[in-house]
Amino acid sequence: MFIPSAKSKLSLVILLLVAIILFIWSYKSRVFIEEKYFEEKLSAAQLMQEAEQVIREFRLSQNVFIDENNDPNKTALIGEKETKITTDRGSLESKLTTLNPNFGAVIVDYFKKAKLKKGDLVAVSLTASMPALNIAVMSAAKVLDLDLVIISSVGASMFGATDPDFTWLDIETLLYDKGIFPYKSIAASLGGGRDLGRGLSKIGRDLIIEAVRRNNVPLVRENSLEKNIQEKMSLFSNYSDKEMKLYVNIGGGLSSLGDAINGKLLSPGLHRYVSTKNIPIKGTMFLFAEKGIPILHLLNIPKVAEIYDLPIAPVPLPEPGIGKVFVEEYHNITVTAISLGIMIILIVIVILFDHKQQKFTEKEINIVNKD
Repeated sequence: MFIPSAKSKLSLVILLLVAIILFIWSYKSRVFIEEKYFEEKLSAAQLMQEAEQVIREFRLSQNVFIDENNDPNKTALIGEKETKITTDRGSLESKLTTLNPNFGAVIVDYFKKAKLKKGDLVAVSLTASMPALNIAVMSAAKVLDLDLVIISSVGASMFGATDPDFTWLDIETLLYDKGIFPYKSIAASLGGGRDLGRGLSKIGRDLIIEAVRRNNVPLVRENSLEKNIQEKMSLFSNYSDKEMKLYVNIGGGLSSLGDAINGKLLSPGLHRYVSTKNIPIKGTMFLFAEKGIPILHLLNIPKVAEIYDLPIAPVPLPEPGIGKVFVEEYHNITVTAISLGIMIILIVIVILFDHKQQKFTEKEINIVNKD
C-alpha cells in the first residue's frame, strides 16, 4: 500500500492554494456588459420613478394618510385592502414588487423583443389592480414613442388603486395633466365580476361611475361580459386605420381574459402565437391573438421578476439602472482558459511526481525484503 510522503502532502497543499488563487482571479475577471437598448431602458426607469414621485407628492399635498406597514416605500400607490370599489383578493407582495422603477426597463425589453418601432400602435388593457405596472407600460411607450390605445377597468383588487377618490383613472389624469404621459384611456369599464361590478355594492358601482365621469372617459357598460368584450373590441378596432402591432394585458380583467382561469393558462411574457382552442369565452386578448397579433401578458408578477432577476417587494426601492435587464455578467474567457490550463498542468505534474515517488518507494521495499 502506498503511503503519501511528506512531499506528496506538500504538493497537494500547494495545488489547493494555487486552485484557490486561480478561482479568485477568474471570479474577479468578470466583466459587466450593457444590454441592448440600455439608454432607452434607463430612460423608461427614470420616467417611471418620476411619475411615482409626482403621485406621492400629490397625495401628500392632499394630506392623505399613507399606511407605512403596507406601503413601506411611501409611494401612495398601495391602496387600502378593502374599500367600496375593491373587487377581489390581491397579493400585497406582487403590488409592492411592481413599484420598482426598473419595471419600466423590463417593458422596454418586451417591446423591443416584439420589434416595435416609433409610431407603432399598441392596444392595452389596463386594470386598476396594478397601477404601478400601468405606469411602467406608459413609461416604456413614451420613451419608444409608441401610440397606445388604452381601455381600463376601474374596480381594483386588494392593495391596488382602491381609493374611490383616487382611482386608476384619477392617477392617469394626474400624470396626463402634469405632462408626464401623453396617454389616457379611450374608455373604461367597472371591472370586477363579469366586468360589470358584480360583487360590489350599488354604492361601489356608483362610485366607479362617478370616477369615470369626472375623468371624462366613455363608460363601457353593456348587459353582459360577452357584450362588454364586443364593445371593447369595436373601440380598439375603430380607433385608427393603422394595424395593431401588439396587445398588452395587465392583470386579470375579465373582459381581456374572458375567464379568470385563462390568465393562468398563459405564462407571463411575450407570445407571438397563442392557441385559442377550447376557450369558451374569449376576451379581447384572445380575440387579438386570433388575428395574429402578438400578446404581452403581465399577470404573474413574481414570475416576471424572477425572469429579470428583480427583487420581490424591495425596501427601499432600487434606483433606476439596477438589475439584469440593464447589464449582463460575463466571465473573461481568456483568464478562465489560462486558469484551467495552469490547473491541468499542475495536476499532471503532481500525478507524475506521486507516481515517481510510489515507484521509488516500492523499489526500496523490494530491496529491504531481499535483504
